[in-house]
Amino acid sequence: MSLWVHPGIRAVAFDAVGTLLFPNPSATEIYRALAERQGVTLAGDDVRRRFVEAYRIEEEADRANRWITSEQRERQRWYTIVTTTLHQLPDPEAAFEELFEHFALPSAWQLHEEAAAAFAALQSRGIVLALGTNYDARINRVVVGMPGLEPLAERVVVSAAVGFRKPAAEFFQEVVRVLGCRSDEVLFVGDDLQNDYDGAQAAGLESVLFDPAIRSNLPRRIARLSELTA
Repeated sequence: MSLWVHPGIRAVAFDAVGTLLFPNPSATEIYRALAERQGVTLAGDDVRRRFVEAYRIEEEADRANRWITSEQRERQRWYTIVTTTLHQLPDPEAAFEELFEHFALPSAWQLHEEAAAAFAALQSRGIVLALGTNYDARINRVVVGMPGLEPLAERVVVSAAVGFRKPAAEFFQEVVRVLGCRSDEVLFVGDDLQNDYDGAQAAGLESVLFDPAIRSNLPRRIARLSELTA
């Protein structure tokens, strides 16, 4: 076994965006290109700054509502983020519809280069795998259309379906239920300190922060997926 996947761990659940999946091209480039098609030139730094601030505000709104979510809430959340970020466009609503559909496409995403080897190594040790994501039903189209995610495809936990977003305990309880393990037998791997790392630990799971840029000094941190089985 390894430091993280020790004999007490029977299952590993992965976060999706920022851990296994990455927009390709980047979200900033997609937003800028869409703005160009509507005749508006935006600087990448401005798009990024507005996006981060809009995202932060929506996170705070969800926190105030105890992380309750739904398909309707996720659509409204992304509508607000997109139309706030691209408020200069002549038709921000059309921009939202285009972007919402774009990020439902498997071709919009790139799988982490070490994912396949990590999945295979874990499965060879009898570890059950799952995907646990703060997303909506669109992620199911991505999973089905991306062969590299097949090892996780039978156990996909989506916040909009659960009714609670990470870091809510209810979300992680559903991950544990789907995996058929006790909470302390599950390792959750994700890149968000609050949503993935702290949320999982508070719900009784083990967790490790995926931190390739080494922004954190946490002892429970990996910079590469291959470290899970090293």
